[in-house]
Amino acid sequence: MRHSRLNIVVGLFLVLGFLAFGWLAFRLGEVPWLTGAKTYPLRAEFHNVSGVKTGADVQVSGVRVGTVKELRLSQDGLAMVTMQLNNGLSVPLDSIVSVKSQGIIGDKYLQISLGGDEESYAAGEVVVDTESSVDLESLISKFAFGQVK
Repeated sequence: MRHSRLNIVVGLFLVLGFLAFGWLAFRLGEVPWLTGAKTYPLRAEFHNVSGVKTGADVQVSGVRVGTVKELRLSQDGLAMVTMQLNNGLSVPLDSIVSVKSQGIIGDKYLQISLGGDEESYAAGEVVVDTESSVDLESLISKFAFGQVK
């Protein structure tokens, strides 16, 4: 009798632990069909995204509004960046996405300069109005060897 009571207590403890773990996983993770999506994807094409990494910040006016989800090469040979943006952010069609650096040699991040257009990008669309990363090494070499025009 003593072992069966102990088994029931241990069983209940395990069940409650699994339920708490499941609840926590749903709260911290994003399960769109259960809680509604908190973010949406938006893509941008660049000629050069040197230094940008997956997980880098996406900012508007210095405020973090998302992260870089994926970097890949498009069929046209351009860098395709997929950003996960907060649902509350609406990106007008005349917005510009730029690669910026925090400080002189700091981490790279994406800066969205919001436009004033009435229409906005839908989830998954591609922003083509972009400013690529500045290649500091090539600028210095051009200046040093007198190729700057």
